[in-house]
Amino acid sequence: MFRKVVSCCLPEITARDLALKILKTVEEDGAYANLALNRVLEKYRPGKLDRAFATELAYGTLRSLNTLDWVLSRFTKQPLSAQTATVRNILRLGVYQLMFMDRVPPSAACNEGAKMARKYGHAGAVKFVNGVLRNVSRRLGEIKFPGFEEDAVAHISLLYSHPAWMVERWIKEFGPEETMLLCRADNEPAPNTVRTNTLKITRAGLAEELTKKGLEVTATRYAPEGLNIEGFLSLGSLEAFKRGLFQVQDESSMLAARALMPAPGSFVIDACSAPGGKTTHLAQLMKNKGRLLAIEIHPHKIPLIKENYSRLGITVIEAAAKDARELPEAYYQKADFVLLDAPCSGLGVLRRRPDARWRKDPSGIKDLVKLQSEIMAGVSRCVKKGGVMVYSTCTITHEENLGQVARFLSRHPEFELEDLNPLLPAGPDFEGTLKRGWLRILPYRNGMDGFFIARMRKKGPG
Repeated sequence: MFRKVVSCCLPEITARDLALKILKTVEEDGAYANLALNRVLEKYRPGKLDRAFATELAYGTLRSLNTLDWVLSRFTKQPLSAQTATVRNILRLGVYQLMFMDRVPPSAACNEGAKMARKYGHAGAVKFVNGVLRNVSRRLGEIKFPGFEEDAVAHISLLYSHPAWMVERWIKEFGPEETMLLCRADNEPAPNTVRTNTLKITRAGLAEELTKKGLEVTATRYAPEGLNIEGFLSLGSLEAFKRGLFQVQDESSMLAARALMPAPGSFVIDACSAPGGKTTHLAQLMKNKGRLLAIEIHPHKIPLIKENYSRLGITVIEAAAKDARELPEAYYQKADFVLLDAPCSGLGVLRRRPDARWRKDPSGIKDLVKLQSEIMAGVSRCVKKGGVMVYSTCTITHEENLGQVARFLSRHPEFELEDLNPLLPAGPDFEGTLKRGWLRILPYRNGMDGFFIARMRKKGPG
């Protein structure tokens, strides 16, 4: 069904082999899925069809790990942990195809699994893999997850492949129906969204240029600079990217800079700036006039910020490696605008990272809340009277978002929330909150990454 990939001096390898290599790298080396995928695709350079199949198979399997392992536990006498990483992941790949890839015939999923076991294992592994996969294939219709009424958390967790602790907390916060919608949205592919560099070209002009190159281009709904694009192999290889005509950025992330809307000529601080997506957007809104201080605690990320603003032709950004919790007094009450896109649990962007849901730890959220609070207290000292601070995250937890803002305002009565209606377009889940100075974006409602934004102004004359 799928062609073999042939690379000079390398043995023939199929798209399923590529997927297996990605899964093993993630499991054994702790690699992030996107990095493992890029390394494998760069090394073997498969054709378009194989590339797409290997990506779907690897990402889909990683996304569905708990569901696949639960099913396999019903068909194996020993736990999966007793198998080698190779056999374990061959089984996962096979069951994923049987359960979720209708276009792959069951016989092909079983046969290819056995071939992989023969290629990478031993005779006993071949018989074992073949037997398990054919048994799953025959009895697929008999597999029943725990019923919703019996155990709502287990039902949603297994049906939509999310950690049980995550499902449990979302049921408490959003209710079971919205939790299912949220989990379902996490399992759908995220759009490839870019922000037009309006310092060089209009959105219409960029859309026309990309269309001429054979890409499919549609305008984003809420952000006036955004485009969703399809039909490319690598964004970095596009001539428009090299010329600095766009920056990769999700639509919800674009709204954070628009919520701040710094004026040209102003002094702006971006408190947690790497890799520079929002930083460069702020500079665009400033029309590349004024001063923009990009703060980043990790020195090794500073070159990435500089690379982005240099490519985009921006000259007003100064990148500095500093701890935003303890900025120098020289900045106190000097900034007209401050953006704090805080470190967070990232539960709003799970659809972009198939393995991320399994890396999250609920105990870490408490530490993040403490860190966010310390950073917000630190950077708030830099806001001048009459100045504006925007707090944002790419998560959907109450304690990191509205709860965090409420705690800050209770300790800093010199700040108050400010109406966002003049700055952001209304939309589902926006109405009723924009006027109160904040908005929460949920993927299943808005089609964007999950996000939170709050705009606060420091009282007093500027």
